[in-house]
Amino acid sequence: MRALVTIQRVRAITAIPDSDFLEAAHVMGWTCVVKKGEFREGELGVYFEVDSFLPVDPRYEFLRASSYRENADNGKGFRIRTAKMRGQLSQGLLLMLPLFPELGGCAEGEDVTERLGVKKWYVPETSAAGGTIIGERPSGIPASDEIRVQSALELLEELRGRAYYVTTKMDGTSGIVYYIDGKIGCCSRNKEIKDEADALYWSPVYKYGLKEKLAGYGKNIVLTGEICGPGIQKNKLRLAALEWYVFDVKDWDSGRYLPYDGALELCASLGVPFVPLEERGEGFAYTLEELLEKARGKYPSGLDKEGIVVRDSASPKAVSFKVLNNDALLKEKD
Repeated sequence: MRALVTIQRVRAITAIPDSDFLEAAHVMGWTCVVKKGEFREGELGVYFEVDSFLPVDPRYEFLRASSYRENADNGKGFRIRTAKMRGQLSQGLLLMLPLFPELGGCAEGEDVTERLGVKKWYVPETSAAGGTIIGERPSGIPASDEIRVQSALELLEELRGRAYYVTTKMDGTSGIVYYIDGKIGCCSRNKEIKDEADALYWSPVYKYGLKEKLAGYGKNIVLTGEICGPGIQKNKLRLAALEWYVFDVKDWDSGRYLPYDGALELCASLGVPFVPLEERGEGFAYTLEELLEKARGKYPSGLDKEGIVVRDSASPKAVSFKVLNNDALLKEKD
């Protein structure tokens, strides 16, 4: 489960021009707008990441006008999203630790998501028929959930100086295809889906003839990609038909992910697209600010892209993180 709420230390407090009542608190790689004088540098607070969904609780009632949501997928509560206040980008919510007596004794960095009853905000990714669920995603088959770099700044130092690659983060729904011991199967992010030709999550298999191709390949393999196109999210790529862009290839028997060149070669042999490459280099040297700027931009359709994913070229899962496009985040309506 993603650590949506953690105990964090305020790294710095900076002024917001032309504001008498607000200032910016810097937590990990994030910036939150807070009331002036509410926090001091070095003080601990409770930090709620973007996409946290807070339960109805008197402590959160000040969010009602801007953040209250109620629907069948999430229930009732308050959604934390990217916002701009007095010209300052604010990402997440920082509240004073004394407001939460139930967190007494918690240490810096501790995950308190479950203690506070916070869930991840769920936006239905597709209006198309995903398919018939036949069970949970099989054990050992990984879900795709890249960490946001602002929540793991140490990854920048881990990757520094090493060979890396940057790919476009495609805006769709995660689709998994596996071939293990002669069986082919498909999964959504969390569920296994029945083999039906009209099921969304089986579309990669039927579109690219993967039953025959993976049987011919003959090795146990798991491919994870983004299914994009009509009926998925808002089809920002403006595709006329469904496409599948692979971003992870896992050798099932060794448990290792194929390096970039190996994954690209296998996908080419199977005739399936790989996520678009934006940049490749031998010595990673980006700062957080430079990555946030690099994450901006458009898809070929002219609409804001979701962001980028940065990885170690030789061992993609050794260091891997996403950088989201703040321009796109600010335009979110749901």
